[in-house]
Amino acid sequence: MVSFRKKKNVLSVLSVGLLLALLPGAAFPEERPSPLLKQALRVPVQENLDRLLAEEDTDGDKKITVDDAPVARTERGDKRFRVLSKEGMRFHLVGTYYLSNLLKELKLAQDRGLDEALLLPGRIFESPVRRISRSIRELYWDGLTRRIDEGHLEAILGDEKTATGGRRYLYVPHDDALARDYFAAISKRRPDLKFDVVVLSEKITPEYVRGLGNRHGILSLALQPKAEGGYTGVPFVVPGGRFNEMYGWDSYFEALGLLRDGRVDLARAMVDNFVYQVEHYGKILNANRTYYLTRSQPPFLTSMALAVYGALPRDAESKRWLGKAFRAAIQEYHEVWMNEDHLTATGLSRYFGSGLGPPPEVEPGHFDEIYRPYATSRGMDLKEFERRYQAGDLKIPELDRFFVHDRCVRESGHDTTYRWEGDRCADFVTVDLNSLLYKTEIDIARTIKEEFGGTLRGKDGAAETSAEWYRRAATRKSIIHEFLWDEQKGMFFDYDLAGKRRYPYVSATTLYPLWACHREDPGTRLLTAEQAARLIAAALPRLEMPGGVAASTEQSRGALSASRPARQWDYPNGWPPHQILIWEGLQNYGFDDAAQRLAYRWLYTITRNAVDYNGTIPEKMDVVKRSHQVFAEYGNVGTNFSYITREGFGWMNASYQVGLGILPEDLLDSLDRLIPPEWIFAGD
Repeated sequence: MVSFRKKKNVLSVLSVGLLLALLPGAAFPEERPSPLLKQALRVPVQENLDRLLAEEDTDGDKKITVDDAPVARTERGDKRFRVLSKEGMRFHLVGTYYLSNLLKELKLAQDRGLDEALLLPGRIFESPVRRISRSIRELYWDGLTRRIDEGHLEAILGDEKTATGGRRYLYVPHDDALARDYFAAISKRRPDLKFDVVVLSEKITPEYVRGLGNRHGILSLALQPKAEGGYTGVPFVVPGGRFNEMYGWDSYFEALGLLRDGRVDLARAMVDNFVYQVEHYGKILNANRTYYLTRSQPPFLTSMALAVYGALPRDAESKRWLGKAFRAAIQEYHEVWMNEDHLTATGLSRYFGSGLGPPPEVEPGHFDEIYRPYATSRGMDLKEFERRYQAGDLKIPELDRFFVHDRCVRESGHDTTYRWEGDRCADFVTVDLNSLLYKTEIDIARTIKEEFGGTLRGKDGAAETSAEWYRRAATRKSIIHEFLWDEQKGMFFDYDLAGKRRYPYVSATTLYPLWACHREDPGTRLLTAEQAARLIAAALPRLEMPGGVAASTEQSRGALSASRPARQWDYPNGWPPHQILIWEGLQNYGFDDAAQRLAYRWLYTITRNAVDYNGTIPEKMDVVKRSHQVFAEYGNVGTNFSYITREGFGWMNASYQVGLGILPEDLLDSLDRLIPPEWIFAGD
């Protein structure tokens, strides 16, 4: 097999015809010389749009994809279309990718209210990588941006998850009088929005959250004054699809993508909203809805703040901003991750989402099979049992424990997986969480030393010293190696507190410790160079798939059946946060070639699917089949759109932009030509 990576000059001997064959389609003018393609064509929008859909969208989903099968004995679905210009000339266009680009350009023109539009050949024949990256930069980030203020409440409150009995609820913290007065005035002035402003209790308990019943709603985020007077919401990016709120760990990866695209102000605003959450809700929330008030998500605030700070001017205002973010991170560290629910006797922390009963955000019927035996044994109707249990009328300790573990999984962000034996998440201290907390401790120690002269004072005047945070990090490092590192296998495993053993489930999170350090400071590394090499040699062959890194190995996941269905955070699926952290972790230890290989596999999977499926950028990927067609549990968010995706999916967008920054020029060229990884990394 030819390796294009090792034999770059092989392309020079390929004929023009073969090069064209490697591309997803070709085009030529049917009635004019080819130079006309250098000109913009004036086209009637609606006529071309209607004909394109009628001729090529054979499955009726308002997209042009490889699934639009040809219709027998007709020209429908043959992936050939004649674009009609205003002057009546027709231009022949061939190939799924180019036809889908045409559909997008016509739809954008229609949305602008244009009867006629200039069709730019540069957009129709734009290279796949350039088009995806440009769409993320110019379209998707804006499509995913939200604010909670008067001008944007309709979009926020219009979410199906906020409506209850015809009313919607917007909750504000008890100690934010500005938010209370601002939103109360809007509610009075805008009865058409049909929402009530509710001030949260000063003390948020599981009992309080359960008592909200069917009155759950959105939680306010930060407001800032406008130059012309009044207030506007501090913006944030949502994941996309059904996720119309600001999520905990998604936001870190989204911020990395934003920074790659020069959107520093938006990335900074997201940090500001997280600081607001810590100050007013006591934690970075799973997301800003009331049913998430009792749990957080994987902690990335210090990493996020430092990434933004690196793009800010080095002045006093930026340093004040950094100090505020780090005070919030320190508060969350102590009050959440080191509290009695999260800190274990080992000295390591676990995920633990507090709360009572089932999590309110799940879809109706989600826990029917869990409830059924309890309802049957009591001679109760299933729905009646569920209602009474949710209300707290039935006391069932075994079921209560099940939901403790269920909420723990949701706080981990890995919902769901077979990673924790018997679905006992709360019984495990995990590699990922403790790697992230080690990184948090090192971030705080280094930043206090380098930016604040060794001491950072909190709002109460108490001093946080660099030396103390270095001590915390050293202690955690030692305990991580004691409980989570398997010297014989050369990998990290989660530790089962109940079973008092490392649980040998191979997850992508085994590689998190590579990421949890500062590349320029070898003294912060969790692993020696020899340990890192052993970990990579042991884990990558098990986890690396044709399309990137899988969330787990197939062996660890185990066999599937009707009673043991697939879960989305297991093999064969791959997720953007795992890819990004692993790329960066490999680079931390000098394994740049491996990082580039994995990034190429992942980006090829995204690009190939976008080319074949009308620009689809989803939440996750099947990295074995290199496909976005993932049907486990909730399906795949980001695939349900008509004509053109205007959002992609938050952390998938980010992984594309970050990944492009890792690839050298020759691999970028290969990616643009859609050369599969196995042709490039032969023998790897």
